[in-house]
Amino acid sequence: MNTAILKTENLKAQAGDREILHDINLSIGPGETHVIMGPNGAGKSTLVSLIMGDPAYAVNEGKVIFQGEDITDLPVNERAAKGLFMSFQNPIEVPGISLFNFIRTALEMRGGEKIKIWEYRKEVTRVLKELRMDPEFAERDLNVGFSGGEKKKAEVLQMLLLKPSLAILDETDSGLDVDAVHTVSQGIRTFQQDKDASLLIITHNAAILSSLKVDAVHILVDGKIIKEGGSELIKQIEEEGFAAFTEEA
Repeated sequence: MNTAILKTENLKAQAGDREILHDINLSIGPGETHVIMGPNGAGKSTLVSLIMGDPAYAVNEGKVIFQGEDITDLPVNERAAKGLFMSFQNPIEVPGISLFNFIRTALEMRGGEKIKIWEYRKEVTRVLKELRMDPEFAERDLNVGFSGGEKKKAEVLQMLLLKPSLAILDETDSGLDVDAVHTVSQGIRTFQQDKDASLLIITHNAAILSSLKVDAVHILVDGKIIKEGGSELIKQIEEEGFAAFTEEA
């Protein structure tokens, strides 16, 4: 039996004086793709921010366990170094550092040694070509002047080059046009080809999931997981919305 890549055990969390997550239990195995769906304000982004160690949220009770290690109290940078990656809804702009150099620095920090620039450049070129993206894209300052779609493409490029053990995609499809959704979906499918790489996708829109292999779906409403199942839940949500599940709960 495979050991879970990520587990949350009876996780409760708050922002300020308000509890916003209630007894969240997740278990994601190697190579699995899990999806958390729910209406706006359900607590989806709060949950993944907590998994990544965002200090804006406090863990009241429970644990976050990554690859068998309790990381509940670890800072963000240490979690990332261990193989956690998160694609943000609104990535920040970083003037003065190219996307190419940003990813190279992240790789060196994670591996603890300098990488060979020629081999790295070949790999960047290969991934850009696979995603049908302009080779000059990686030379631009990180997210500076990027459209919403370009920012999401940059996040996918980072994911494919960093090769994390678990990638968390928070509303990656938000605000994307059809072409950008296609590029992002292609990147996710490429990531899924690694049988040990796991994914946690956060969304309230099923469109980006249509071409992906999904192992489990968790429906989050008002800070609680009210329903779990397989990919069949995605179709049910498309047809009936989240109201059907809140009525069941």
